[in-house]
Amino acid sequence: MQETSVLLSLAAVFAVALVSPGPDVALVVRTALHQGRRAGLLSALGLACGILVHGTLVLTGVALLVSRSPILFDLLQLLGASYLGWLGVGAVRAWFRRGQGGGGRFDGDLSPSALGPWVRGLATNLFNPKALVFFLALLSGLIPADMSVAGKLGAAAILFCMGLAWFSLLGLALTRGRNQQLLLRAAPAIDLACGLVFLLVALGLVGRLLAPGFWQ
Repeated sequence: MQETSVLLSLAAVFAVALVSPGPDVALVVRTALHQGRRAGLLSALGLACGILVHGTLVLTGVALLVSRSPILFDLLQLLGASYLGWLGVGAVRAWFRRGQGGGGRFDGDLSPSALGPWVRGLATNLFNPKALVFFLALLSGLIPADMSVAGKLGAAAILFCMGLAWFSLLGLALTRGRNQQLLLRAAPAIDLACGLVFLLVALGLVGRLLAPGFWQ
């Protein structure tokens, strides 16, 4: 009964975090808008897999070791800033090309494979150090150290299923006929907004690396 209460609290807190705008939401929006429903759902699955990996790393204690290693954590932040910056530059360049027939494509896209959107979703979540810090705080604060294996598996399942459900619903909503037509008209503005989200997060990560005292 106590573990059930813990899992319900985890679900409630995570639900609030999921709907908050960020790189994950921006990725699903751009993918669904430019590459269609199937790609949007694949990116949602990739994001959910990234959430599952983060949750597993925290629940097994690996993430705590990474966070306590300055070199490893700085490297993770550098990788995250580089990847999110790359996505941001691609989105902003798509906005600049809005009058040249360049809309609807990711600049510097991954090879055109069926798994491309899934890989992008997985990478966006895994390479975001803020996600690692968030799951460390969330799970360390809610999941007791002596929780049973079944309880921890339940926590990981909740994170994965809720992430997949939310991002899939978002992708489906964006690709409904009327909604998609409206969004396509606003595609340049959406590209710019998503690009700025990616770039702001990337710049924040770089700022923490270059001037850590300023951000404390």
